Amino acid sequence: MPDWKPKADALHGKVAVVAGATRGAGRGIAAALGECGATVICTGRTTRQAKSEYNRNETIEETAELVTELGGTGIAIQVDHLESDQVKKLAERILKDYGSIDILVNDIWGAELIKGPPPEWDKPIWEHDLDKGFRILRLAIDTHLITAFHLLPLLIKKPGGLHIEVSDGNKEYNDAHYRISVFYDLAKVSVNRLAFSLGKELADHGAVSVGMTPGWMRSEIMLEHFGVTAENWTEAMQTDPAGVRAAAPPDFILSETPRFVGRAVAALATDTNKSRWHQQTVTSGQLAREYGFTDLDGTQPNIWQYMKDFLDAGREASSADLEKYR
Repeated sequence: MPDWKPKADALHGKVAVVAGATRGAGRGIAAALGECGATVICTGRTTRQAKSEYNRNETIEETAELVTELGGTGIAIQVDHLESDQVKKLAERILKDYGSIDILVNDIWGAELIKGPPPEWDKPIWEHDLDKGFRILRLAIDTHLITAFHLLPLLIKKPGGLHIEVSDGNKEYNDAHYRISVFYDLAKVSVNRLAFSLGKELADHGAVSVGMTPGWMRSEIMLEHFGVTAENWTEAMQTDPAGVRAAAPPDFILSETPRFVGRAVAALATDTNKSRWHQQTVTSGQLAREYGFTDLDGTQPNIWQYMKDFLDAGREASSADLEKYR
């Protein structure tokens, strides 16, 4: 297995756009591209002056600063990717400043709050709020189509471009599992399919399209949910003596930082043979074993494979079993 590690100049001179870079996977991907020296345009709705409906403190400026700290050049541009005119202006600005782009990562989501907590899952469509359901689809699908419409022309100006569609679950898993609700399910399956269908359109231009899914990601929202930080995250699996929060299940040990999926994207971007992944949907854990990169703590969590081998098979995993997937 190759031993891929971030190299400061591996993507020097390359221009990437990470759409939805405010937090979570988007921030992790932008950071990992920065580790390799790329210029990364970080877009999203939340800035130091304005917040989205998430009403959280993470901003695109913070992401851009992180990119720069890691060796790249981070540029924050506020964009609501549901607004076609805003994305058009973004494309015009990039064309003027850079002429083209080399990498486009479509990580837009924005519906985490709307999809609701676990008690809201697995309800039939007639028990859902239809307007919220349509909002999920617009945030998950319309944003991706609008972004592709305006930015892919910049990617195909020269051969070798890489387009990434970020979803939740690879095709194999999503084809066999109902995901939370009919709206969430349709959203995630659609994004996987979009990587495939856009790949058909990009192939003649020498560009590669890949669907990408992280595993159980320790995003800012997830850490907050379990009342832990990036430093003490393993405590989430311990019972809270005060009874304030529920303990995470044992397989939370297979969770990953947002940088892990970021390094998956960076490894793809630096692969001279990345066309072998064209129109596929891959996982961060799968690519870690292919390229040899690790998470920040040196592990290679592969929770999707674990779920297939144990949860789907109705088997109970021991601590030793779980370690095999790290």
